[in-house]
Amino acid sequence: MTRGSAFIRPGIPDDDNRDYLPQSLKNSSIVVNENGNNSQPFPPRLAECSGEIADGVIDHWYLYVPESYDPTVPVPLVVSLHGGMMTGWAQAVYTSWTNVADREGFIVVFPSAGTRNFWTVDVAAEDVEAFTRPDAEGMYLNTPPADPEDNHDLRFILGLIEHCCQEYSIDRSRVFMQGMSMGNLMTSQFARYFGDVLAGAAGSGGPAKPNLLFDADGGILNRAGPLAIWQSRLDLDGPPKDAGMPVQEVVRRNREYWLAVNGIAEPPAISIRGDDNFAFYRGGYADLVFRDVRNRDHGQTFDDAELVWDYLFSGVRRHEDGSIQDTGPSCPRRGDRFAIAVANGCRRAWVCGGVVDLGGEAFTWRKLKYHGLGGDARVRGEYVYVPLRFIARAFDAALEESEDGAVAVLTLADGQTLQFARGGIGCVRNGRVTSMLAEAVHRDGCLWISLEWFASHVLDLRSSTRDGVLYVTDHHANLSTNMAVLLRDLLA
Repeated sequence: MTRGSAFIRPGIPDDDNRDYLPQSLKNSSIVVNENGNNSQPFPPRLAECSGEIADGVIDHWYLYVPESYDPTVPVPLVVSLHGGMMTGWAQAVYTSWTNVADREGFIVVFPSAGTRNFWTVDVAAEDVEAFTRPDAEGMYLNTPPADPEDNHDLRFILGLIEHCCQEYSIDRSRVFMQGMSMGNLMTSQFARYFGDVLAGAAGSGGPAKPNLLFDADGGILNRAGPLAIWQSRLDLDGPPKDAGMPVQEVVRRNREYWLAVNGIAEPPAISIRGDDNFAFYRGGYADLVFRDVRNRDHGQTFDDAELVWDYLFSGVRRHEDGSIQDTGPSCPRRGDRFAIAVANGCRRAWVCGGVVDLGGEAFTWRKLKYHGLGGDARVRGEYVYVPLRFIARAFDAALEESEDGAVAVLTLADGQTLQFARGGIGCVRNGRVTSMLAEAVHRDGCLWISLEWFASHVLDLRSSTRDGVLYVTDHHANLSTNMAVLLRDLLA
């Protein structure tokens, strides 16, 4: 392994596997991959442990101590929680925490849930009967105690953190937790009740049902206070059981909860790189990173641990007075240098990190095919339209318009000229006719065109659309569903 670098060992692919957790992965080099979870070969240094940590119960966990560990140097501790029907060792092979630990030198512990491989997560009083009723498939929750102080799993994790601090040289200001799916629910519960022993918490999939976060009057339910938070959401994920609202609203409410707890009022810095959609929030008490992954199912991406460490955990500490300090992560959290976002129905736009007036309400225009269809029509394309006046401002161009606004000439900073006319699907670019994706529309006394067409065909920029929201930038970027919701909220 190259010093200062993570390393992935070669595995033996089992492409025929369809099991959720194949036991063949344990203590082997077999790997499996699907669009929710991906594995690595079983880490040779992963130690299986058991003992009485809390309540006189024998619990089990898996411990990873990197080869570089020096007991004279305090190191961070990461507690990583598995999903339902899984185990601690499964979380170790389904994440890259051990790879990152090898490079960074911290210790990782992967506890196993004791009852049916399900964590005992909190359930709102009105949901207890329905959620904990046994069924033939075993897909029901453990009945939680009324008081979280009596929850064995929470007591086990608290005790395990203390056990690791006693057995190893742990920097208590840098204790972190991360979970996937039900492990995310458990991490959320721990953060709300006992998060004051952590510097940061992260989770992928498994957003909490909002009635666990807010009371009937909208008040925040929290005992532990602010905490540096990372939320990874998946584009194709579904809502919690009986959520009573679309999954996008559940995701929004989970984000709003920690924005409120952490005292965050300012808009985020937004960066979209490939399928990774990031919103970096800075708070009065602690920061929040929101990540949505386009075209990804429930679970966690293999690099989730790497990203959590690089962009958040690596720079976070909790002081003895309880305050959270951001000392600067390994990878700076910056928004895209150049980006424009617009949304149909919104009168504002996101331009290079700030909200500006659009000069009218953006709308979606359809390109139709109707010839030979007997009066019917087929939609061949849908595009978000913006005023040419906005394009001129956003790209520092000069705009000349006829008195009625039906004809306009746009002169770009590089000298290019484009002439548009009402109803024309073509324009004149540098003296030559060229087609657009759809015709110019005359509205509110000026011409409107497809921003996607202008960005991609004229300026060779990248654009991505999701649910009526268009994101334009200068690099490969695929807008995801939850980021589209977030942007629309900013522009509303």
